[in-house]
Amino acid sequence: MDALLLSRIQFAWVIAFHILLPAFTVGLACYVATLEVRWWITKDDTIRRLSAFWIKIFAISFGMGVVSGIVMPFQFGTNWSRFSDSASNVIGSLLAYEVITAFFLEAAFLGVLLFGRKLVPQWAHAMSAVLVALGTLLSSFWILAVNSWMQTPRGYEIIDGRFFPTSMMAIIFTPSFPYRLTHTVTAFVVTTAFVILGVGAHYLRKSRFPTESKIMMRMSLGFLAIMVPLQILIGDLHGLNSLEHQPAKVAAMEGLWETQAGVPASIFAIPDQEAETNHFEIAIPKLASIYLTHSVDGVVQGLKEWPREDRPPVAIVYFAFRIMVGIGMLMLLTVLVGLWLWKRGKLFESPRYLRWCMIMSPAGFIAVLAGWTTTEVGRQPWVVYGLMRTRDAVTPSLTTGDVGLSLAGYILSYLVIFGGGLVLLRRLVRIGPPVGPEDEEHEAPAHPKRPLSAVTDHDDTVDAPVERGLGGRHDA
Repeated sequence: MDALLLSRIQFAWVIAFHILLPAFTVGLACYVATLEVRWWITKDDTIRRLSAFWIKIFAISFGMGVVSGIVMPFQFGTNWSRFSDSASNVIGSLLAYEVITAFFLEAAFLGVLLFGRKLVPQWAHAMSAVLVALGTLLSSFWILAVNSWMQTPRGYEIIDGRFFPTSMMAIIFTPSFPYRLTHTVTAFVVTTAFVILGVGAHYLRKSRFPTESKIMMRMSLGFLAIMVPLQILIGDLHGLNSLEHQPAKVAAMEGLWETQAGVPASIFAIPDQEAETNHFEIAIPKLASIYLTHSVDGVVQGLKEWPREDRPPVAIVYFAFRIMVGIGMLMLLTVLVGLWLWKRGKLFESPRYLRWCMIMSPAGFIAVLAGWTTTEVGRQPWVVYGLMRTRDAVTPSLTTGDVGLSLAGYILSYLVIFGGGLVLLRRLVRIGPPVGPEDEEHEAPAHPKRPLSAVTDHDDTVDAPVERGLGGRHDA
């Protein structure tokens, strides 16, 4: 254990927890905006109650995301000062653009969304939801622009070991950026849709909130019927782009050591980086060439084309990629079965399918983590691909004790933050949406002592729970 390895573990710990929140809040903000606009148009009170319920969950998730995200930039100075010194002229402006566009937009309209339902006209409340959703998408835009530049750098010149911009358009719109942006954002909204699908299925299994639950399941399943196949198509295009610009990453994803034509698709293997081979491999002939090059006899470079010191950790990339793809296939199966049941009129009556939807509700988060691992570990040993190695980016004065102490602090604080946040989210889900007249006969008189007693059936803002149990003025 040295300072470099501990710094990498620390950054992985921080960003792995943080990315779970954008993976949820980006999609949830879009869902809330859809509900608000739909209620504005239809005046359906069920939609209003459903929106009020998810706004409360969004408030907690958004707060957790802000807290966990604040500490990430500090690591650029404390642990990765050489990287900051070399690349700040390029990435500093992109991070600043995120603040003055995404953060300012969210800060301006988040308060209206959370507390303004009874204070502003409905069109203004719906507009605030749309602008908050736009802010989350803009934040994704700029962060992925930074990451894409690190993956496929363009529009720079190097002077005295520092990167200087020559074209901001080239820096932002690198060759991998369009694919990375669409693939990531689509993954975020799919992740949220599966959570909504699972929550709706949970309530139906418990015979609670049937009206709201059916709306949630119909909206999420209809959305997923479009987005899951689209995500698979975007993933294929992203793979072709990676093969062109980061072929070593693709070779690691496939566990491919030798350059060859008609590459088989490795279904399972145990890669051995020292022996440069795979053990216990199960493969389908020529399939990898078909989906990587769209040709049966397409040629793909193997890892032996690169020196050992330029290869990524193969086993991590190999298994992370298969986890991501495997979950994607399960998602597609879930959607197809759901559409079949919907067509037969049994979508809300199948206990097994409802239970399966609950099991699949966290699948998107696992897929996002696996995809992030594939992307970031796959570009190693480079922090700026082909130009700056990770070992050259770490702060030279760091000691093992320094990073070990900060890592222990991050682990403890994140467990507290995320543990507390999950408890609050679980309580909100247990309480459920405000009950409408059509649901009163279905809602059991359980929960005589509700954990958040301030959330009553007629609440349609987050003012009460925030003041009485989620960090408002009384708690302060």
